[in-house]
Amino acid sequence: MALKIALLPGDGIGPEVLAQTVKCLEAVEERFNQHFLFKEAPVGAIAIDKKGVPLPNNTLKLCKEADAVLFGAIGDPKYDNDPEAKVRPEQGLLQLRKELELFANIRPVKAYPTLLDRSPLKKEVIQGTDFVIYRELTGGIYFGEKKLNEEGTKASDLCEYTEEEISRIAHLAFKAAKGRNKKLTLVDKANVLESSRLWRKVVTKIGESYPEVTLDYLFVDNAAMQIILNPKQFDVILTENMFGDIISDEGSVIGGSIGLLASASIGEENALFEPIHGSYPQAKGKDIANPIASILSAAMLLEHFGLNEEALAVKKAVDKSLKKGIVTPDLKKDSPYGTNHVGDFIAHSIVDFEDDTLMNDENIDLGKSTII
Repeated sequence: MALKIALLPGDGIGPEVLAQTVKCLEAVEERFNQHFLFKEAPVGAIAIDKKGVPLPNNTLKLCKEADAVLFGAIGDPKYDNDPEAKVRPEQGLLQLRKELELFANIRPVKAYPTLLDRSPLKKEVIQGTDFVIYRELTGGIYFGEKKLNEEGTKASDLCEYTEEEISRIAHLAFKAAKGRNKKLTLVDKANVLESSRLWRKVVTKIGESYPEVTLDYLFVDNAAMQIILNPKQFDVILTENMFGDIISDEGSVIGGSIGLLASASIGEENALFEPIHGSYPQAKGKDIANPIASILSAAMLLEHFGLNEEALAVKKAVDKSLKKGIVTPDLKKDSPYGTNHVGDFIAHSIVDFEDDTLMNDENIDLGKSTII
């Protein structure tokens, strides 16, 4: 299969982790005889610096013409620390989601057996956790009308949803649950918000078309608590934009590092794949950023196009790096391995997963892995 992939490295550690992802996709090309055509474009703070806008027209055009987009990260302290800034890097990502009509954000949350001790949560609480969050991405409060009075003393943000916006992501979530453990949890605030009551009404009706899927409901405050107390209870979580943003970041603590969580943003015609971590500017250029979330996002890209064997090879290579301790310092405090080394190891493992004979475990422990 030949796929055109737009690369949007963005800001902070984005270019570093995305470079490792490209290595891994090139390894997939070598092993499986696939072909990927990569083309890069600026977005975010770097685009503002170069073009004056966070999403230049040429970048948007490239994304629309590509089969898929691989995104790095977005954000810069000089904008974060300036409340008066009229143009912000994050506006580029929001605009991109809207322009590509990426209405469904999919975020898997998994507790890896080899990293259970890394989580701040108790091992017995998180062991066996494996769920996925379906977050509506182009509606709700982030895209609603925003008002600020002339004195700057009163502000409002409108949270608005239509039945169609809810229905299209609900069907995706039910289909996912049907192929997993057949349980879907709708997270809302229907006891307070009219928009949430519409969500509950529409999702309940759609649920009648999926009788094999058990549907239950949680208010978002309770859901936030349950994700910490008993994450194993979840299979597929469906929720609106802002709630999904919050609880998916909360879910990152289960795995022990936000550097492990990948995501896909899907529309009718377009798809974007990105790690959920931010730009982490403090780590920029230090070769310490964890590339695994970005690499696993590429695995989601492969699955999206039906390249399941290739995606499995990427996941197995990541599992191998975790098992052998070839990880960045966020996962192993005294690890001698950096972003590039971890990327090289995973890419090599994709090409020849069973080739353990060429790796000296003693040297790996010393940070002197011999990979041929």
